[in-house]
Amino acid sequence: MNMTLNRRTFLKQTSLLAASLHVALGETSAAVPKSIILRSSWQTENIGDIAHTPGVLTLLEKYLPEVEVRLWPSNVKNGVEEMLRKRFPKLRIIQTPEEIQQAFTECVFLLHGSGPSLVAKQDVERWRKTTGKPYGIYGITFPGIYGFPEDRQKVTPLEIELLTQARFAYFRDSVSMEFAKKHGANCPIMEFCPDGAFAVDVRDDQTADAFLREHGLETGKFLCAIPQVRFSPWWELPSKKQSINEAKHAHNEKMKEQDNAPIREAIIAVVRQTPLKVLLVPENATQMRIGKEMLYDPLPDDVKKRVVWRDKYWLTDEAVSTYIRSAGLFGLEMHSPIMCIAQGIPAIVCRFDEQTSKGYMWRDIGLGDWLFDMDTPNDVAKIVPTVLEMAKNPKAAKMKVKKAQAFVKQRQEQTMNVLKKNVFTT
Repeated sequence: MNMTLNRRTFLKQTSLLAASLHVALGETSAAVPKSIILRSSWQTENIGDIAHTPGVLTLLEKYLPEVEVRLWPSNVKNGVEEMLRKRFPKLRIIQTPEEIQQAFTECVFLLHGSGPSLVAKQDVERWRKTTGKPYGIYGITFPGIYGFPEDRQKVTPLEIELLTQARFAYFRDSVSMEFAKKHGANCPIMEFCPDGAFAVDVRDDQTADAFLREHGLETGKFLCAIPQVRFSPWWELPSKKQSINEAKHAHNEKMKEQDNAPIREAIIAVVRQTPLKVLLVPENATQMRIGKEMLYDPLPDDVKKRVVWRDKYWLTDEAVSTYIRSAGLFGLEMHSPIMCIAQGIPAIVCRFDEQTSKGYMWRDIGLGDWLFDMDTPNDVAKIVPTVLEMAKNPKAAKMKVKKAQAFVKQRQEQTMNVLKKNVFTT
C-alpha cells in the first residue's frame, strides 16, 4: 500500500517537474494563447457606436482565432453586454481596476477600436507609459470633433504623439488620414481602413420579424429612412446628464428643415412611384422624436398610410436583422448604411460637416455616387432621383454594393494581417 502511494507520489512529482522544464524551455509556449486588449464600446445610445465592437470582434475571431481578446469598454449597459455575450460567449470583458491591471500585465498588445475619434487617448497613453508594450489604432475619424467650424480643426500634441508611436494608425476616411499627416503624425503605417462596423453580424431575427409582421412590412418590400439634425441633441436623454447646448440647439432649429426636407421628398416619391413602403428608423436614441417631427408628421395623408414610424429605440442586432430584410436605406446617418452594406443591402448617405469627415468613407469604398452633401445644392438635387433609382433597380444597386463589399473585405484582411504580425512578433 505504502509502495503504491510512494510510486504515485513519485510519478506525480516527476510529471510536474517535466512540465516545469518544458515551460522553462519554451516548449509549451505555443499552447499559451496570446492575449490582447480591445479598447472599444463607447456608448449605448447609438447603434453605430455599439456596432464598432462586435464588428472588430468578428474580424479578430476570423483572422486571429488563436488570440484571446479582452474587451475594455466604456459602456456595455442597456442590453449591450448580453448581446455581445450571446454572439461571443468566450469574450472576456474587463471593467474593474483589478481586471484592467491584470490585462495590462498579461496582454501583449492594445488595439484602440473603431470610433468617431481617438476616443480613449488617455487610456492608450496609460498603456504606453505603464507597460511600454505596442498598440495600434483601428479605423477612426480624426480629429473627429462634432462642433462648429472653429472647433473642428483642433488637435492636441498628445494625439499626434500617440498616432506617431503606434505600430499602425488606420483611419476610416481618407480626409482624416491626410489631416493627421498634415498635423505631424508620422506612423510607420498610416492607411485607410474600413470602419469596424462593416464586419458586424449580430442578429435578432425573432424580434425584428415580430415588429415587421405587426406593421405589415414584408421582406424586400420596404426601404428604411433615417432623420437627423446637425448636432445630436444628447441633452434630451436623461442618461447623458447634459444641460442644453443653446448654440447647437439654435443651429439644429435653423437647419433641420433644409436637411430633412429632401429625405421627406424621397419618402413621398418612393411611396407614390413604387410599390415599396418606408420604415422610419433611429440610429441614436434622440431620433425617434426627430423622425416624427421632421419626416412622419408633415407627410401627405396618402403617403403616411404606407410609412411606419418606429417610436422606440433598439439595439444593433435587431437593426441588422431589420436592414437585411429591407430593400435599402437612405438618410442622414452613417452607421446604419455601413451595417446595410455589410449585409449586401444598398444604402445612401447624406452628410454635413457637423458630422465630421466620416461620410467620406463612402467615397473611399467606391460608393461616391451614393454620398450627398446637404450644403451642396447640386448634391441635394440628386437625392430623390438616386433613391428612386435604388428602389426601382434593385439588381443594379446590389451589384454596386458587391463591388464595395469586395474592397472592404480586402482591406479588412490586409489590416488584420498587419495586426497579427504585430501581435505574434511581440
